[in-house]
Amino acid sequence: MSTYHDTLFFGGFSIFILLIWLTCLGLGIYLFVLVVKLARRGIIALDLYNHAKNLEIRERYESGPRKDGF
Repeated sequence: MSTYHDTLFFGGFSIFILLIWLTCLGLGIYLFVLVVKLARRGIIALDLYNHAKNLEIRERYESGPRKDGF
């Protein structure tokens, strides 16, 4: 036989589980956004590094003078 307190307990328990699930979902989305931002910054840093290394290699191994004035 079910009483009011039993249904309230199980109803409250399922709401608690739903809140935990929504919190985990929100944290997962937030973590995904942070990882994407970090990846974009890493790509930009890698592009800058490659550009600097290419300029260094060009300055060291080109035989003629540079025409762009740098």
